[in-house]
Amino acid sequence: MSIVIDARLNAYRTGGIPKYTRELTSAMAHIAPDTEFVVLQHRRQPERIVSAPNVTRRVIYTPPHHRLEQVTLPIEIGAIRPSVALFPDFIAPLYRTFPAVVTIHDLAFLHFDDLLDDNAKAFYTRVGMSAQRAQGIIAVSESTKRDIIERLDIPADRINIIYEAASAHFVPLEQIPHERKRINGFDVAAQSYMLFVSTIEPRKNVPLLLHALRICRDRHPNRNYQLVAAGSRGWREKPIIEQIEHLRLGDAVTLLGTVHDDDLHWLYANARLYANPSRYEGFGLPLLEALACGAPSIASDTSSLPEVGGHAVQYLPVDDPGAWADAIELVWSDDVLRREMSARGPIQAAQFSWHTAAQQTLDVLTKVTSTKG
Repeated sequence: MSIVIDARLNAYRTGGIPKYTRELTSAMAHIAPDTEFVVLQHRRQPERIVSAPNVTRRVIYTPPHHRLEQVTLPIEIGAIRPSVALFPDFIAPLYRTFPAVVTIHDLAFLHFDDLLDDNAKAFYTRVGMSAQRAQGIIAVSESTKRDIIERLDIPADRINIIYEAASAHFVPLEQIPHERKRINGFDVAAQSYMLFVSTIEPRKNVPLLLHALRICRDRHPNRNYQLVAAGSRGWREKPIIEQIEHLRLGDAVTLLGTVHDDDLHWLYANARLYANPSRYEGFGLPLLEALACGAPSIASDTSSLPEVGGHAVQYLPVDDPGAWADAIELVWSDDVLRREMSARGPIQAAQFSWHTAAQQTLDVLTKVTSTKG
């Protein structure tokens, strides 16, 4: 069997979908050594995203999300003549000569009208039709599956729930008193900060976290609450950045931007607490990564986050900064509670694995090839 995997987005981004594509491909190649995997990488990315004897890098000229993608991409893939193709970035070519499986990570663009610019809207409007015409559909959570059923009118029996996982290197680190690390030009002290990891954009609900932080600092000026955010600036981030100044939090918030994986690991493992205030997540991989590293974690009580965090996380309303401030204060100041939460995290994270995800994905791809035509 020859499996094509669309990894073109990895040449342009470093976030959730590229990470999913890399981890899943690597795990599938490992457990299926007799299967040929052809990884489609855009020509601007010369390095392989996965190196294995049964993985071939194929240079593709069609950029991801391009306006002519539906015309040129099926021609480029058709020349490979795959048994099946996996599209981790939501959308497969609508007209093609090969069966396709699509992964739908979330339907945030249907929940939030202001999430996308015009170009992104043009791309994501094809998600529904792509899902209708796909031979297989993967949802990364029960929450996302419900969305697909309700929003795209797809029968439940066509959707396979396959969970993501934290990378194997995300584990707790030995705590070194007074340890500091220089990250992207900023000096960060272990156990001195609340951590947020994600793109700075509206649905991540960063303003709620900023308001909660302001409340905490007003209540307890001597505690020096600090927020460290790791992630790129996204769509409509300017008002969020301006709010930092408006709330007089310039000395309390550090925006690191995108960080290297080793630095991210250190940030998770040395955070006093991790906060995920998102209004909506299809899976919420940063929350799982934080748990794997033993970070005491608080998160919104919405979408997939309780599904991912289980009993290891304290959940809070998405629109109540006072409740978030209360939780931040409690976790920040209670050493015993932090140790208990830290111990629960890796146990919860261990319930998710890329080995399991790879085997389940291979089962879907194999089923598609056996029923095509």
